[in-house]
Amino acid sequence: MRYFVTGEQHRKSLLNALVLMFLGYVALLWLSNGMMYFHHMDLTPKSVIAYYLGSEEQFTQPRSYQGMLEVSHFHMFSMGMLVVTLTHLMLMTNFSTRLKIWLSSLTYISALADESGGWLVRFVHPLFAYFKVASFLVLEFSLAALIFVVAASLIRARRHLREVDPD
Repeated sequence: MRYFVTGEQHRKSLLNALVLMFLGYVALLWLSNGMMYFHHMDLTPKSVIAYYLGSEEQFTQPRSYQGMLEVSHFHMFSMGMLVVTLTHLMLMTNFSTRLKIWLSSLTYISALADESGGWLVRFVHPLFAYFKVASFLVLEFSLAALIFVVAASLIRARRHLREVDPD
């Protein structure tokens, strides 16, 4: 984090490149997250209900408590680490404080909402499928926005570095 706070991103092109490569990796993670969602469901509440509650037409069983708990256990940790890393990188950019607060809050809330959406569909009421679809879309949008904001800041720093020190 010192990297952003002290302005080293303007002087350290190697570290800048490493963070950009990390963002490329995160972009692939973002893409695979969407692909995994669409492997099981689409953006219709009916598909979400069928996935979590099972479907006689497709001969699928409802998601089990244990299976959902195992997935949530892993997701809560991994998404937490991803979100804290991206939001910390974003906090060190030159973008407005309002954008930083808004985007950080949106990302944390949508990550929790996305994870809880399946539980709500499965164990509370099928109409929470609308919530699940909306939270997935907001999470994907907010993660993409974080990737973009941090990458834009780093690319801007690289351009500034070339202007100041063309060697």
